[in-house]
Amino acid sequence: MWVGDITYLPLVGGRWCYLATWRDACSRRVVGWHLDAHMPTELVLTALEQALTLRQPPAGLLVHADRGSQYTSAAWQQRLTDAGGLPSFSRPGNPSDNAQAEAGWSTLKTELLPLREPFASLEEAHLEVAYYLDTYFNLDRRHSALSYRSPHQFELDYQQILS
Repeated sequence: MWVGDITYLPLVGGRWCYLATWRDACSRRVVGWHLDAHMPTELVLTALEQALTLRQPPAGLLVHADRGSQYTSAAWQQRLTDAGGLPSFSRPGNPSDNAQAEAGWSTLKTELLPLREPFASLEEAHLEVAYYLDTYFNLDRRHSALSYRSPHQFELDYQQILS
């Protein structure tokens, strides 16, 4: 199961950029993400394409998100169907249905943002987010829900159990 959501990150001058991620619900690994100055359906589609390409999940993957227009769009639902995925949506007015994705934003914003001013540009935000998600969060950051292992270590341990 993957969980997805979008958050806002500050840029100088009171502007914003938007980050969409897909997380593996079991390992907490961010399996796909995309950052842009706008948040059309393509924001979540690009992140989904990255996740599908990197993970190549089997048919039947459950993909959960809130009821945002990006996720309920015909283009997103068609791409998910083409990949053999099954959509799952939060109930209206129940943000706790997407608690794992929301908790991920809390962690990112607590660890990445408080020590800095807003990002100077979209390019700077992209570089910082890429390092945070692809290197620190997925490879090194320990999670209490994973018995204080990183998502990478958790997945290695899980594969060893299976073999």
